[in-house]
Amino acid sequence: MLEAGILTKLSGNINVKDPLAKHEFSQHIMSLSSLVNAQLPINSSKVLPLLLHMLESDSSVDTKMLCLGTLYNLSTVIDNIGPLARDEVVHTLLKLSYTKEASEKTLAILGNLVVTLMGKKALESSPMMPECLIKVLTWDDKSKSQELSAYILMILAHQSSLQRTKMAKGGIVPILLQVALLGSPLAQRRALKLLQWFKDERQMKMVPHSGPQSRRLSFGSPTNQEDASEGKRLMKDMVQQSLYKNMETITRRAHQESDSNHNFKVFVNISSSKSWPY
Repeated sequence: MLEAGILTKLSGNINVKDPLAKHEFSQHIMSLSSLVNAQLPINSSKVLPLLLHMLESDSSVDTKMLCLGTLYNLSTVIDNIGPLARDEVVHTLLKLSYTKEASEKTLAILGNLVVTLMGKKALESSPMMPECLIKVLTWDDKSKSQELSAYILMILAHQSSLQRTKMAKGGIVPILLQVALLGSPLAQRRALKLLQWFKDERQMKMVPHSGPQSRRLSFGSPTNQEDASEGKRLMKDMVQQSLYKNMETITRRAHQESDSNHNFKVFVNISSSKSWPY
């Protein structure tokens, strides 16, 4: 079928409007994409226009899930990353990640892309980042999506002060604290890792300001505009210090609760293997 050029024939039906035909096309492409791991030549550039069209149109949820399954299969092959790591593809995937039904598959595809240089650059340049993934972190009822979102954010934040700054401005720290306390074990570990990076970076920024101050300011009635600006800056620093102290307390408590839960599970396993007389 591949040698006969079925992909070209399928992609020629990009403007098909019948819902049943769309679903059947998506099923055919999905089945063909499962052959990518068998080292068969599947040209992703031929099917991408059709997949994007069905994902962007009013296709049924089942049809879109089949299209996402196809994209996931293609994303597992390094030769397909180039066509997939395009702005329009990444933008479509990020929009779909807002849909809870499709978020898990969508984030799995983005997770395959972000580990490559091209995919990482495409995500970094998207105007939907990092707010899109930060929102997914708030979904307590979608633990897998939380885990994948935290994974992508970890890769983007690693050794990138610029990305960490964008995340901090997007309000990621208090959300990470919540995930570190209430998320799944894997999401907790990833959230704590991210929090540690934010904590370390904050400590590095505080080092130049750790010495005694050469002048004192009156917050009540500053004598000039410079003093007023300096007073606001110091007040902002004080608020941030309070936030990060709370962050340290909560992360420490999260570690303690994680250890307690582990010990409790061990106790239950040991207890269940014994026969108690009461």
